[in-house]
Amino acid sequence: MRYELYYWPTIPGRGEFVRLALEEAGADYVDVGNGSSKEGLGVPAINAWLEDDDVLYLPFAPPFLKAGDQVVSHVANILQFLGPRLGLVAQDDATRLWTLGLQLTLTDFVAEIHDVHHPIGSSLHYREQRAEAHRRAAVFTGERLTRFLRYFEQVLKRNPQGSDYLVGDGLSYVDLSLFHVVRGLEYAFPNAMQRIAPELPKVMALADRVAERPNIAAYLASSRRLPFNENGIFRHYPELDP
Repeated sequence: MRYELYYWPTIPGRGEFVRLALEEAGADYVDVGNGSSKEGLGVPAINAWLEDDDVLYLPFAPPFLKAGDQVVSHVANILQFLGPRLGLVAQDDATRLWTLGLQLTLTDFVAEIHDVHHPIGSSLHYREQRAEAHRRAAVFTGERLTRFLRYFEQVLKRNPQGSDYLVGDGLSYVDLSLFHVVRGLEYAFPNAMQRIAPELPKVMALADRVAERPNIAAYLASSRRLPFNENGIFRHYPELDP
């Protein structure tokens, strides 16, 4: 099956969590948002879905994934759908639910990361809410950043099958997602991450381990991997990372 990933172009964003799973599995997929409008791709193709009055199950916003006639929206939901098909989650229900729970925790974390630079509203420019962002960043780097990452450190530590992975003894989609969050935080808050990294040996080792996997390493070195920038979730504003 050829999967179609619908997400906005030029930013890794939430679409990156899905790309990493597809790339690790060597799946056949098209990144619709980053394609050419001359080929029927790009933003017009995304808007065609979102503005089509005949779409029965309308996604609220990208990312969403088209698999044949099926359309799946939201990162955690997409990864739960793809996991068994790509061999990135265990088959038993208990483990699959545990994996989904970890992904949903990352979903909460990502929302808090985004709201550091946009604490008032996404429709406002950063400069219009800079004072509030300063206050939010102090709380985030002083409390929330450490709380979330220490939690995942504990999950690795308590894994009965070893601390190489978050779930069981093999890679799952949530390992890929944690890798992306760690790399994004290193871009957005390098000083804060440098301070806390010694407390997170297992989390940091997992991120390095994921980056070294052959398919992921090839993806990271390719033009398909979009760089972090100040238009996405992970933004580096030096004044927010003293």
